[in-house]
Amino acid sequence: MCPEPSAEISQLLVNWGLGDQEARDALIPLIYGELRRVARRHLGHERRDHTLQSAALVNEAYLRMVRQEPPQWQNRAHFFGVAAQMMRHILVDHARNRVAAKRGGAAPRLSLDPEIGVAPAEKQELDIVALDSALNKLTALDPEQGRLIELRFFGGLSIEDTAVVMSISPATVKREWATARAWLRRELKRDAEK
Repeated sequence: MCPEPSAEISQLLVNWGLGDQEARDALIPLIYGELRRVARRHLGHERRDHTLQSAALVNEAYLRMVRQEPPQWQNRAHFFGVAAQMMRHILVDHARNRVAAKRGGAAPRLSLDPEIGVAPAEKQELDIVALDSALNKLTALDPEQGRLIELRFFGGLSIEDTAVVMSISPATVKREWATARAWLRRELKRDAEK
């Protein structure tokens, strides 16, 4: 994420939360490019014939966030964390609908790479619906670790941005990230063996 307009974006988000519609309108051109980058990152590792475009993913996530009454954005990192969560839900819903439409067809296959999140299919493949299920289990056991995985994996947030969103130190993020990834890999492996 580009640090230059960070303070301006944070202030516009706070103003939007206070009901300033002009702040919301001024925010769109500042955040749209970053939201598209996050969406392209997610979709770039999906199957080639994926029907969801990055612009559609961004627009749907943004519409869901706009519908919140009133949005209480703490800062730029918090906003992008919520955007990542929205994109995750949209992608999982899209995958579930695709599977349901094909009556048992395979869900889209992604790869889990601890450094970059979703990765090319040459690495260990995983089903996005299975990932969502495992992430929900992790969140039930440890909400902070579930949130951390969501922010880093789906949102592509840096260690520092994740620390800001979660109000913890970067060292804690690194430690919890390693622990949560290990648990998630083990859970996904267990599910795959069933």
